[in-house]
Amino acid sequence: MADHTVLTDLTARQLLSGYEKGDFSPLDATRAVLDRIETVQPLVNAFVRVDAEEALAQAEASAARWHRKEPQGLLDGVPVSVKDIFLQRGGPTLRGSRAVSAQGAWDEDAPAVARMREHGAVFVGKTTTPEFGWKGVTDSPLNGVTRNPYDLSRTSGGSSGGSAAAVALGAAPLSIGTDGGGSVRIPASFCGIFGIKPTYGRVPLYPSSPFGTLAHAGPMTRDVADAALLLDVISGADWRDWSELAPAPGVTEALARGVDGARGLRIAYSPSFGGQVAVRPEVASAVRSAVIRLSELGAYIEEADPDIPDPVEAFHTLWFSGAARVAQPFGPEQRELLDPGLREIIDAGERSSALDYLAAVDARMALGRRLGHFHATYDLLVTPTVPITAFEAGVEVPKGSGHHRWTGWTPFTYPFNLTQQPAATVPCGVDGDGLPIGLQIVGARHQDALVMSAAHALYESGAARIPAPAGS
Repeated sequence: MADHTVLTDLTARQLLSGYEKGDFSPLDATRAVLDRIETVQPLVNAFVRVDAEEALAQAEASAARWHRKEPQGLLDGVPVSVKDIFLQRGGPTLRGSRAVSAQGAWDEDAPAVARMREHGAVFVGKTTTPEFGWKGVTDSPLNGVTRNPYDLSRTSGGSSGGSAAAVALGAAPLSIGTDGGGSVRIPASFCGIFGIKPTYGRVPLYPSSPFGTLAHAGPMTRDVADAALLLDVISGADWRDWSELAPAPGVTEALARGVDGARGLRIAYSPSFGGQVAVRPEVASAVRSAVIRLSELGAYIEEADPDIPDPVEAFHTLWFSGAARVAQPFGPEQRELLDPGLREIIDAGERSSALDYLAAVDARMALGRRLGHFHATYDLLVTPTVPITAFEAGVEVPKGSGHHRWTGWTPFTYPFNLTQQPAATVPCGVDGDGLPIGLQIVGARHQDALVMSAAHALYESGAARIPAPAGS
């Protein structure tokens, strides 16, 4: 049996290679991950449920398949976690809310979960989320505060904060999150891992998000190669999502060029959206250094802005209306159980008219056209992922920032939910407090492979490697 600490340091691909060679088994890896969860959970609060018995049973079945040299699929025996927004049969999906009853059959998997199950993944647990994924940090009246692996006094980001913290600490190498305004990219940036929001519809969703076509599902991993593997699995078609895209070619093969994956790309570098965003100097410096590395790898870099007006009002109208839709079935007693901040945006959403909503849709379409035109010139757009690093845990906005809502400090993320473009975050350094900094790579719709190729080039060159958190 291999050493547990070593196993929790391995990527999914390294685990699969070890299984194939017989160096260790899925049981070894799963036991190691469960031990790691037991150690880190009291510190960061990344999980809402861990089913060790079921995970070990799945791992045992996988070990038997590997022993017969008959692996079931691309993830056979790899420990995975699932954000508690996705349905996963065998237990309740409470979505971080005291207003959701745990009673019910809970006998259905969401599409992405079903695809991972078909490929032999071992499910170790469900990860924390704010209520219904409504904000860019992870805390809720039901599950409490999720903390940053690099500094337990700081936030993990959100809303897929539990998944980000878990991956960063080796509590399973793969996780899936949702991203309606940055909810994969924000916590991935704050926790120093890779995360991607694929083109909308590439990963089917069921049930449909109340936030509509803003909400994407995507991988959260330690590197791009693992994310490509996971994305190829969860992109499978599912009739339950009427808005899914036609099946697309896998992205794993697109990474074969390694560091040459950036060569020849036309990349626009926008450090501050034309001065609209105040970026912390340490963040700006780290991102600029990574952009220089892309240039050294053969990309054509031009400092250029997409020249877009801040679409926050349109985003708020759509987002707050979605929150109102969440609460529509709830009676007064259930509403009293909700996060006070969520109740505020529900109230705002209920005040919006149908004409307000349609005006926001018009603004969204105009933004999409503008960025479509921008990408006729540039293959990719690079920005900071978040203009700051992780701040105090348990609050929606940094104290003294003057922001009222989480969108005030995430101006680089939510525009690309409006446009449904693929957008990834890559770690590119740490600040003076040792907190991770992320670089965002955005592509035109359907150019997921191009985004991931450029990100993979940064990893292969060493530019995306940062120190691991002390507890990992």
